[in-house]
Amino acid sequence: MSTFYEKYGGEDTVAKVVDYFYDLVLADDTVNHFFKNTDMEKQRKHQTKFISYALGGPNQYSGQSMAKAHEGMNLQPIHFDAIVKHLRDALTHFGVSEEDIADALGKVGSLRDDILYK
Repeated sequence: MSTFYEKYGGEDTVAKVVDYFYDLVLADDTVNHFFKNTDMEKQRKHQTKFISYALGGPNQYSGQSMAKAHEGMNLQPIHFDAIVKHLRDALTHFGVSEEDIADALGKVGSLRDDILYK
């Protein structure tokens, strides 16, 4: 069985999803302030590697742990839920099936405790 990553075209597709995702995020006043001082080009590349890995692609992710990366941000459930919604919308936009979206969001959801209230 091919992984989600292979099925949808690998890192090229993931990069497009990530770009679309960040366009949604940056347009959302609930969460865009978290990225005010962020180098977005670096962030997009980093996120592409992370999401590729989360979707069954190669592990090229060498960043900090989720808890470390979100330290001092004090993310609340409303923020996490907004990000998940934008990811769902981005995946839907690129024709990802409901089943595969549920699977991907399940993986993201499993990181919730490492991300919130840090």
